Amino acid sequence: MTESLPPGWLPARLNQGWTYSDRVNQAQAPVLISAFLAERYRHSEASLWRVRLQEGEILVNGRRLDGDELLSTGDRLQWQRPPWREEAVPASWRLIHDDGDLYVIDKPSGLPVLPAGGFLEHTVLRLLERSFQGHGPDGGGAFPALPRPVHRLGRHTSGLLVCARRPQSRAWLSARLRDSTAELQPQGRPDVRSAPPAAACRKVYRALTVPAPLELGLGEALAITTPIGRRPHAGLGQIWAAAAGADDPEALPAWSEVRLLERRSHGHLVEVTIRTGRPHQIRIHLASVGIPLLGDPLYGPGGNPRPGALPGDSGYRLHAHRLRLPLPAGGWLDLEALAPGELC
Repeated sequence: MTESLPPGWLPARLNQGWTYSDRVNQAQAPVLISAFLAERYRHSEASLWRVRLQEGEILVNGRRLDGDELLSTGDRLQWQRPPWREEAVPASWRLIHDDGDLYVIDKPSGLPVLPAGGFLEHTVLRLLERSFQGHGPDGGGAFPALPRPVHRLGRHTSGLLVCARRPQSRAWLSARLRDSTAELQPQGRPDVRSAPPAAACRKVYRALTVPAPLELGLGEALAITTPIGRRPHAGLGQIWAAAAGADDPEALPAWSEVRLLERRSHGHLVEVTIRTGRPHQIRIHLASVGIPLLGDPLYGPGGNPRPGALPGDSGYRLHAHRLRLPLPAGGWLDLEALAPGELC
């Protein structure tokens, strides 16, 4: 039966497969191949890796194996994963800005940015590569023609995604999009009373939260500084969530400000401004103060992950709405992607 999709979507289809490469370090050896791979790729148990060994998918030091054996320090593994079926995704977007180096798009919800989580070809990166195939420095342009993403948005987060053609621009912008609180305090900890530093990005999102009690008047704001760290996860090994405690040495400082725009019967419309770009920051922060994103299957009250859910699961409403971006050569770039109807 033919899949019925909206215009501009890529249908579900098989990709070409992929080869994953790993090397055994001294702390891991000696170890069985199946045990090593089960620890490295938590989505599959050791029994399934033994099946893959029997099917000839695993190479060690270039040698294809048909059974389990012990690995030594320095051994190199390759998993030649056969083609798999990728889900249908929206494959078109609105171009917001292109100056020959920076290329900013309004990413649709449902489209992953980079290969991960079962997606390889159905990503922004692969679509850009196909769109700009055959263009490059030899084409006479001032920059390489292929723009690459500077940062990530969650698969189901829509809105402003910044790409750049120059590697120097990507590195410079990535640092500023990822963490602009480091300039606030010598210790790198956010201070809610401090104004953002002059060179900081301003990143503003629109979201719908659950209709939980929120002691804010319309237009009032609340600063959230819950540190973000890693928690154990059955399928992934570890997952980003609200830090287990204030003394967690690996927790990352994070700062968000949520502003109430409208109370609705099914949820709150809010605007969220962030100074840091931690993984899943807005989802974790809003959940940590008792107002998770409406429909978020992963993060519940307290900012803790729910068992059985994954970061790429759909259901929530989040949109990267406005961005004020410092430019490497000086000056600023102000960008906006119109919010979808339910977030207006």
